[in-house]
Amino acid sequence: MATIYIACPAPPRSQQGNRITALRWARILRALGHRVRVGAVDDHVDCDLLVALHARRSARAILDYRAHHPDRPLVLALTGTDLYQDLGMSGPARRSVALADRLVVLQPGGRLALPVAARRKVRVIYQSVQSLGVRRSPPHHRFQVCQLAHLRSVKDPLLVARAVRDLPLALRLRVVHAGRALSGAMAARARAEEHRNPRYRWLGERSHRRALALLGASHVLVLSSRLEGGANVIGEAATLGVAIVATRIDGTVGLLGSGYPGLFPPGDAGALRELLLRAERDPSFYARLRRATQDKAPLFDPHRERDAWQRLLSELL
Repeated sequence: MATIYIACPAPPRSQQGNRITALRWARILRALGHRVRVGAVDDHVDCDLLVALHARRSARAILDYRAHHPDRPLVLALTGTDLYQDLGMSGPARRSVALADRLVVLQPGGRLALPVAARRKVRVIYQSVQSLGVRRSPPHHRFQVCQLAHLRSVKDPLLVARAVRDLPLALRLRVVHAGRALSGAMAARARAEEHRNPRYRWLGERSHRRALALLGASHVLVLSSRLEGGANVIGEAATLGVAIVATRIDGTVGLLGSGYPGLFPPGDAGALRELLLRAERDPSFYARLRRATQDKAPLFDPHRERDAWQRLLSELL
């Protein structure tokens, strides 16, 4: 039995993806028989194994751990911001990659964003989804599009609202958006959009359970991010059988595949509008989207994630 510390940059009780991932990994590692603590990235860490989320934001914890424990194993989980932004401009992020014994990415394409010399350390661990029960039937009187994303620029959170502005009144398409505004300015923009756009409703932050209930009662999930490392909500939608429409970015293509029929260019409200209208109007296209999403569900099986961690730990401990 080892003592494992998971360094997470997201604060306790937050609904941010890093925190949800850290808590799920803690449950898995405890089930494998280890003592596990989830804590801040600036704590002094004394443990048998450090698992750090985010190369740049956990850089201090990684450097401190390596200085005090040069011979103990260190696992670095790389986020989308790491892979597709920070590694190109942050010295601390690159140092974290160099100091780690293993690098965890959430989809196979993440390996290609790393220097060739670092790729031998990469292990792919898909984020699992527990059984979510029976999906609720989406409403018949409207075509519900769901977005689960905090209001941050990297998520391009109001793109879907722009995509459905000024559509004919006869259409049933409506957007519901759950996510916390990370600034007053973003909250004001969302409220202004609600005021001018009868097809868009911002719900604010919801608990993970309530967000999943909203997802399960929707026809389509929209993922409009400009970058992702491997969004957990893709696995949740696949497990629930909810069709996905998403930006064609490396982190999402790595999960859904380059031939997935519901991809559109980042920032392109017109292309998103066309996909949503086609999903509402064309039953065969909508069924194709749902099948393509459901086909990915086995990737997110909890046993698969647990076994991947067990293999990784057996390499290091």
